[in-house]
Amino acid sequence: MAYTDLSALSARFGERMLIALTDRAQTPAGTIDLAAVDRALAETDALIDGYLAVRYRLPLQAVPALVAALAQDIAIWKLHPGAPDAKVETDYKAAIRTLEALSNGSVRLSAAGAEPATTGGGGARSTDRARPMTAENLKGFI
Repeated sequence: MAYTDLSALSARFGERMLIALTDRAQTPAGTIDLAAVDRALAETDALIDGYLAVRYRLPLQAVPALVAALAQDIAIWKLHPGAPDAKVETDYKAAIRTLEALSNGSVRLSAAGAEPATTGGGGARSTDRARPMTAENLKGFI
């Protein structure tokens, strides 16, 4: 499942910016290079999945607004062929920090299908093994 798409990027950053970032042909065509955008979106999805898979069952049934915004911040950063401006860099770093917070559980997603993955255990566990240290085999030590 894609966390964002070209239309969301166009709505947020503008078509002119996307053309400037992706139209890298020798003779500029004046259009958005869809292959470059698709590549950046795929890399963004893989990065986000890496962080979310620690705590959440993937794929998510619906994309929470927070994850979509993070995906947009990361994708636009990835589309820059050189050093991005300070705002894009700051937004990217904030997005990575938020993903780290989602991964370690200090921030949680609240959306359908975004329940944290469980380990299956949560209660006390006991074993039926014999105790390795008993009063009899520790005589002289206690």
